[in-house]
Amino acid sequence: MTGARARPQGLGEFCCVEIQASRYIAAMDTHTPSPEALSWAQRLVRLNTVSSHSNLPLIECIADHLRTLGVPLRLTWDEERRKANLFATLGAGKPGGLVLSGHTDTVPWDGQAWSVDPLSAEVRDARLYGRGSADMKGWIGLVVAQTAAWLAADLPFALHYAFSYDEEVGGFGVRGLIADLRDAGVAPRLCIVGEPTAMVPAIAHKGVYRWRCCVRGKAAHSSLTPLAVNAVEAAARLVAHIADIGDDLRAHEPRFEGFDVPYSTSAVCVINGGIADNVVPEDCRVHYEFRNLPGSDVAAMQSRVTAHAATLEPAMKAVDPSAGFRFEPVADMPAFQARPDEAAVRLAQALTGSPETTLVAFGTEAGLFQRAGMSTVVCGPGSINQAHQADEYVSLEQLARCEAFLRGVGGQATRLLAL
Repeated sequence: MTGARARPQGLGEFCCVEIQASRYIAAMDTHTPSPEALSWAQRLVRLNTVSSHSNLPLIECIADHLRTLGVPLRLTWDEERRKANLFATLGAGKPGGLVLSGHTDTVPWDGQAWSVDPLSAEVRDARLYGRGSADMKGWIGLVVAQTAAWLAADLPFALHYAFSYDEEVGGFGVRGLIADLRDAGVAPRLCIVGEPTAMVPAIAHKGVYRWRCCVRGKAAHSSLTPLAVNAVEAAARLVAHIADIGDDLRAHEPRFEGFDVPYSTSAVCVINGGIADNVVPEDCRVHYEFRNLPGSDVAAMQSRVTAHAATLEPAMKAVDPSAGFRFEPVADMPAFQARPDEAAVRLAQALTGSPETTLVAFGTEAGLFQRAGMSTVVCGPGSINQAHQADEYVSLEQLARCEAFLRGVGGQATRLLAL
């Protein structure tokens, strides 16, 4: 067609969406979500899916709804079958495929000063309150609410839902989901992870790698310290070295502009050890993390930690051969970086009606979907500034913008052109 704008390579079956989405979004009410969408978001917030709990009530709630609509789905379970991932497909057998991804677990609220019940899903002052409202049950609820409309639209491509467990404690659940897709030969092309980005497509975030270091010493009365191995003191020497690594990264690592903290960081966040003032501690546990820039070598950072521990062990073992350090990986969430011109990013920009993109400081499952071969972007309602806080909320305006975004995914050409 003469004068038509060139399509970005790789969008394929989504080209009609990019042409029409921005005018459709402009016609939508961008202040209040539909009653059905808000109802689904509230329904999910009211279910307690703190990571230490089962997520099965939420998974079965969604699964039952999808089954009534005839949507095929598959579950992948944890070892105890207390938790499950849900993967559903609208338009099975159709080409391509877009994944809409979200995690179902939340962080706890113990010790936080909430003014509302964290499970109330109360709507007040144009906000939906509750644990997970922003992170990220608002997104999941809006996706589920859109199912019937997408089915009626008979989309020319497959649309997939990927709802995982245990993202908040290390991204454990989604690995099983992705492995199951690989084994089943399901290979979607694009993925949108609906973490809270204020509906601005995010094209990069840092990795999150955590370890638990268990230090074994030898106990003795505190008046006989030469006969003991002080596990807390050994841990303290390691903690100081981890802090030194962080200082070195801040001083020397090349900057990645756009991040709030444009270099990799280290942090020691938990230390437990000792039983009494007059007992040389036999055990100490340290939890620490590295948040690495895309492209930086987190394995090299961890090697610096273990190498320093190795220099401390000879003196410890001279007193007690069983003394030393043991490292256990706790979380492994890879960094994520998408090209600004790749398919998922261009699609998200088209659906938001804006060329804007951003970077986010928090980790997501995006890097795992990207490693599985999908063009991936992070884009969802709400702000991370409200997540994990007392009185967590997502504004109704953000939910409405997200609903418009999702309706644009449908690519219902006649309806879009009519508007």
